[in-house]
Amino acid sequence: MLELKNVSAGYDGIDVIKDISFTLNYGENLCILGPNGCGKTTLIKAIAGLIPSKGEILIDDKNTGRMKRHEVASKVAVMSQLSTIFFSYTVYETVLLGRYLHMKGVFKGPSEYDKSYVKKCLKAVGLYELRDKQINTLSGGQLQRVYLARTLAQEPSIILLDEPTNHLDLRYQAELLDYLKEWSNEGEHSIVGVLHDINLAMRLADNFLVLEEGCVKSYGTANKAITNSLLNSVYGMDVVGFMLDSLRKWENISNT
Repeated sequence: MLELKNVSAGYDGIDVIKDISFTLNYGENLCILGPNGCGKTTLIKAIAGLIPSKGEILIDDKNTGRMKRHEVASKVAVMSQLSTIFFSYTVYETVLLGRYLHMKGVFKGPSEYDKSYVKKCLKAVGLYELRDKQINTLSGGQLQRVYLARTLAQEPSIILLDEPTNHLDLRYQAELLDYLKEWSNEGEHSIVGVLHDINLAMRLADNFLVLEEGCVKSYGTANKAITNSLLNSVYGMDVVGFMLDSLRKWENISNT
């Protein structure tokens, strides 16, 4: 279980997120919604322990502020959008990096269990046959699945997503979220995600946290947390009207 109690965080002494509180049980997925600059990525960084925060962040009733960095990393993994590749590893080697925390000793290599778990993660994302390929030869969709496998190999309880579908075409966006949702349905797992695309957020999430200027505007299921008037206020536009207009255009296409 992930619990935030009155969490504030920011940069250079200025809070970007303010007094954030919510509880997320295992088996539930949460998407953070709001316009650019409202604090979504800052909240992800605070949960991951990448920036200092005030208040309490608890994982399984343990305060992360009192946990060592590797202890937090053993519970929480961060997956973000594609970044520049500086080194060329094979697919297998890249995913194996996710097992680093589980390897005992600086010079000790992967155990048979580590190797078996990497194999399992590669199969889960459909990349086992490409395990010996260099990652700099892969498509964007394949590369993001490699990063997903590496994240899964870390064996976290919680995966934090920061716009992981950016730069992916529609098929790979859907596939990536489907992989993640399947993972979250297995055992004690949860996902906290930042997704600009509200349609994708609806595909993934059970609960929604809507932010405005760093503060919580609403939290809960879609029916509870998201209203037409709230979206209009937060995004400064008729979001539902925009969505319905798009739907009508798709309906016209489907009828041809």
